[in-house]
Amino acid sequence: MSGRDDVELSLVLPVYDECESLRTLLDEILPVLEDLAPAYEVVFVDDGSQDGSSAQLDELARLHPTVRVLRLDRNHGLSAALHCGFRAARGEILAMMDSDGQLDPRDLPSLVDVVRRGDADMACGWRRERHDSFVKRASSRVANSFRNLRTSSSIRDVTCPLKAFRRDVRDAFLPFDGMHRFLPTLAEMAGFSVVEVPVRHRPRRGGTSKYGVWNRVFRGMVDLRAIRWMQRRRLSYRVVSVGEEES
Repeated sequence: MSGRDDVELSLVLPVYDECESLRTLLDEILPVLEDLAPAYEVVFVDDGSQDGSSAQLDELARLHPTVRVLRLDRNHGLSAALHCGFRAARGEILAMMDSDGQLDPRDLPSLVDVVRRGDADMACGWRRERHDSFVKRASSRVANSFRNLRTSSSIRDVTCPLKAFRRDVRDAFLPFDGMHRFLPTLAEMAGFSVVEVPVRHRPRRGGTSKYGVWNRVFRGMVDLRAIRWMQRRRLSYRVVSVGEEES
């Protein structure tokens, strides 16, 4: 695919030490995308992996011309990896998911079709039945509930990694660490419509979770203060009359 005009759909996947799941996940992704979009790309963003993921990604890119690999100089975190992938993506519709294999690529069409039909600007996955540890489920539930209470949002699973949105929605995503936790909120603040779509959730195939109670709940609450500041200080006005142009 030689240019942006050739790509309808870009799927962005951040990677940090996910060597055990990458090949199997891509084997699942490609048939779904081939049926979903006439022209697509898979954009992996290697966020400083140390487990052999980098070499495997290079091999996958050699084998599959629709695969692109972006490599960060070191581990910068999920917000940076997603921001890098979104800015590099060439599709008119952008989608995202994690690389650990817990989300099912077969759920991508239901989200992409919502955006393609124009039913909403952004579609977010909702993991109704999560296959995670009790601590992870509980910390996510607390974080989601507190975020919604403070931001007046109704998104039940705001941090679900499976999302799809129109290309221009990415301009609402600010280049700051921690903002990956608030993508639907940022989209709504910018005036875009957001809906949730139920998706499947699977046990991890390998590797370990990169998030615990500290960086899931407490850091998220700190970042929430920045979002609340932006909500309070956001410009909101409308023009009620326009004067005649000067001759």
